[in-house]
Amino acid sequence: MENNELIAVEKRIVAKFLDMFIKFSLILGLASFCFTVFSPFMNLMLWALILAVTLYPLHQRFAKRLNDKQGKTATLLVLLGLLLLVVPTIAMVSSMGDSISNLIERVNNNTLEIPPPSANIATIPLVGEKLNAVWLKASTDLPSLIKSLQPQLGDATKKVIGTLASMSGSLLMSIFSFIVAGIIMAYGRAGANSADRIATRIIGAERGLKLTALCTATIRAVALGVIGVAFIQALLVGIIMTFAGIPAVGIFFIIALILGIAQIPVILVTIPAIAYMWMTGDHGTALNIVFTILLIVAGMADNVLKPLLLGRGVDAPMPVVLIGALGGMAASGILGMFIGATLLSIGYRIFMAWVDDGLAETSEPNDHQ
Repeated sequence: MENNELIAVEKRIVAKFLDMFIKFSLILGLASFCFTVFSPFMNLMLWALILAVTLYPLHQRFAKRLNDKQGKTATLLVLLGLLLLVVPTIAMVSSMGDSISNLIERVNNNTLEIPPPSANIATIPLVGEKLNAVWLKASTDLPSLIKSLQPQLGDATKKVIGTLASMSGSLLMSIFSFIVAGIIMAYGRAGANSADRIATRIIGAERGLKLTALCTATIRAVALGVIGVAFIQALLVGIIMTFAGIPAVGIFFIIALILGIAQIPVILVTIPAIAYMWMTGDHGTALNIVFTILLIVAGMADNVLKPLLLGRGVDAPMPVVLIGALGGMAASGILGMFIGATLLSIGYRIFMAWVDDGLAETSEPNDHQ
């Protein structure tokens, strides 16, 4: 009898284990399939969610003036966003593509002229003599230099073409992200309730609500205080450079954007542009003075934009934001720069909140003692 009972117990244990294993396998397979289907749209949806969370307070202000019509308000914000942000950005990146294409075409047709180096180049420590020799050869016999560097130039050309293709894809995703963000904002209240319910189900009622509030605050702080300021400033610099007739505006735009996110003064980009404008002398003195003033103001515009867009500082350290931006750009192009900076900042804030909660719990018994 005892042996039969043991055998029955073993069979029940095996049956329950097998049942649990099958259920787990089915759930894991379903999750894997869902991720495979959703993964191509991951960056698009993440950026749309970041945009929706960031713009939702503005959406609600507009909705109050439009009799609480959420859908019409979201449509209006999407159209304004596409008109004021996406269209100029496309122009900046297209300018960069045209500049690079023209450079490659002039190199291939041997029509590119390079001025000889100045005498000061050779005096630069360590690299001065080599740089002067290469520059001098480029100014006197560019075809021969290009032929000697053909393998390296071929690899560089492939990378440039790949970068331009990635940027074009990021721009298309940005347009779709704005549209999706509008849909999310139109159903913002239901979405906020769903986020609270999901977080509550995962980590409990009190901590779940704190988590959603923390993520929302971090997204808005990083998106407005860092990314938004850097993007608007870079866009302003690019537009002024376009009117000033400065070439390779798209390259200046990307550099200004990276410097802005890194909290490095963007005036480092505008000063070379100002110098180029005065050296070429394409405009009269009066116009040069006007464009110089505008570029200096644009290079320092972050000092005005930050107080306007964000009343308090960003809680995530700037190295975290910068690493997220650069890592995101390396992984997913220009769009990844914005997503990476935001997500890494959220991860840092959640981790530090977990650390602080643990320290508070361990210190409470000591306080009672």
